[in-house]
Amino acid sequence: MPSESPIGAPPVVLVFAASDPSGGAGLQADLLTLASTGCHPLTVVTATTVQDTCGVEAVLPMEADWVADQARALLEDMPVDAFKLGALGSVEIIAAVAEILSDYPDVPLILDPVLKPVRGAEHSADALVQAVRDLLLPQTTIATPNGRELRLLAEADDDADLTAEQCAAKLIEAGCEFVLATGTHDGVREIVNTLYGKAGVVRSDTWPRLPGPFHGAGCTLSSAIAAMLANGLDLTDAVREAQDYTWNALRKAYRPGMGRLLPDRLFWAREETEARGADADAAAANDRADTRGGH
Repeated sequence: MPSESPIGAPPVVLVFAASDPSGGAGLQADLLTLASTGCHPLTVVTATTVQDTCGVEAVLPMEADWVADQARALLEDMPVDAFKLGALGSVEIIAAVAEILSDYPDVPLILDPVLKPVRGAEHSADALVQAVRDLLLPQTTIATPNGRELRLLAEADDDADLTAEQCAAKLIEAGCEFVLATGTHDGVREIVNTLYGKAGVVRSDTWPRLPGPFHGAGCTLSSAIAAMLANGLDLTDAVREAQDYTWNALRKAYRPGMGRLLPDRLFWAREETEARGADADAAAANDRADTRGGH
C-alpha cells in the first residue's frame, strides 16, 4: 500500500469515467472540476467516445481488465482521498470497479449513476441498473441521481405513487449512505436539490434555474462533492459548497461550439483576473488624474 500523501500536497481523487473529447462532460469535466477545487485528479478511462457539444456519435467501451489494470497501477503508487464514479457502461466494468473499491472501504465514494449501457456491451439497461444497485450502492458514500436515475435505481418506474424521499430510502436501504436527489430535470423555475440520509431529509437547497441546456452539469456537481470531501469537509458542508461551485460554473457557462453550453469550471480564476484588470484600470485612471492636477 502507498504511504500517506506528503504534507502540503493536494488531496488525490481517482475518477472512473468515459472520455469526452469536447471537454464538456466525462473525464475532462472531472479533471477541470477537481483541479479547480484544489485536488490532484487521477483518471481511469472506462470508454472512449466520438462526441461534440451537440451529442454522442459513437462509444468504444474498454475491456474490464484494462479498467482494473489502470486503477491498480495508480492505487499501488499513490494514496487516494476519494473515488468518483461516472459512466461505467457495462456490467463487467461495474463488477471490476466494485471489486477494486472493496479494498478501500474507508475512502469516500461518490457515485454519479450514469445508467446508459454503452453500445457494444452485451447486456440490457436493466442489467446495468441491477449491477449498480447490487455492487456499487452498498459501497457508496453519496449518490447524485437526477429524478429519472433515482426512480430507476429504486425500481420505481412502474409505481407513480412513490415519492422522491421513498425512492431515496430504497437506495439507502441498499447500502448507500446518502442520496443527493437533484431537481435539474423537473422543468420548474427553481431547482431543488435534496440530501437524504438514514433519518430522512438532511438538507434541501433551492437554486434559480439558469438558461441552458448544459453539457456536463452532473459531472461537475459530483466531482465537486468528491473534491470537497477530499479536502476534509464534512458531508453536509461538502454538498452545499459543491452546489454553490456548480451553480456558479453554470452561471458563467459558455458555448464554444454549435451545441449545448459548457460549465466554466475556472470561473473564479477569470473573475479574479477581471477584478485585477479593473483595479489596474482604476489605478491608471487615478494616476492620469493626479498628473493632470499637477500641471
